Amino acid sequence: MKIVEDTVILKNTPINDNIFDMIIKAPAAAQYSAAGQFIEIYTGNGVNLLPRPISICEIDKDNGTLRLVYQVVGKGTEIFSKKKKGDILRIIAPLGNGYGIKTVKKSIFVGGGIGVPPLLEAVKQAEGEKIVILGFRSGTVLKEDFEKTGAKVLIATDDGSVGFKGNVVELMKSENIIGDVIYSCGPKIMLKFLAEYAEEKGIECFVSMEERMACGIGACVGCAVKIKNGDSFVNKKVCKDGPVFNSKEVLWND
Repeated sequence: MKIVEDTVILKNTPINDNIFDMIIKAPAAAQYSAAGQFIEIYTGNGVNLLPRPISICEIDKDNGTLRLVYQVVGKGTEIFSKKKKGDILRIIAPLGNGYGIKTVKKSIFVGGGIGVPPLLEAVKQAEGEKIVILGFRSGTVLKEDFEKTGAKVLIATDDGSVGFKGNVVELMKSENIIGDVIYSCGPKIMLKFLAEYAEEKGIECFVSMEERMACGIGACVGCAVKIKNGDSFVNKKVCKDGPVFNSKEVLWND
């Protein structure tokens, strides 16, 4: 169910220079949202007409709120970063297909960069043993939030400023991380190598694809990704058919 809702900003504060932590009052959207889905936010400035996709970080159905942790990467997100508590944002939500958290003994969550926030709600909903592997160029984001879920949290940084020096897959190999299922979100190259690791270890793996979206509702083909179809492939839309896919379905070498 897609809902157009005028929401109220309850919080919009910087985590660091270009990442912001926003909470919006969105009772209708929160009721129907699931881990791994996203929303579209309108800028409301009359110039940048297309809404911007932002992944859902946390869902509070009881209080009717959504938490959004987003990076300022262009004009739209810059506009959002300047919004204040009490301002109104028009959204379309929820959008896309989420993770569909499975009941298993051991779940692994792997995030890279701004692909980290969408995993927080997924970790909260998972049962059993949980291992979270987060990758950044430098420093960390949301580490304490993941630790509060009771998960074991491992960090990989390109510069070695925190935790393991290297990328998340290198960290997983060094620690021989195995489990029943992997949920992930991050850059495509990270997801590609993670998919290879999962196949090698015989672990079911779900990837949330990061692609540029224009409409966000499946009306255009700006976010097409190639999905295996026998000996050929079909183009599917990340915004409508994803953003979450089984890693074995994705044509990685295109």
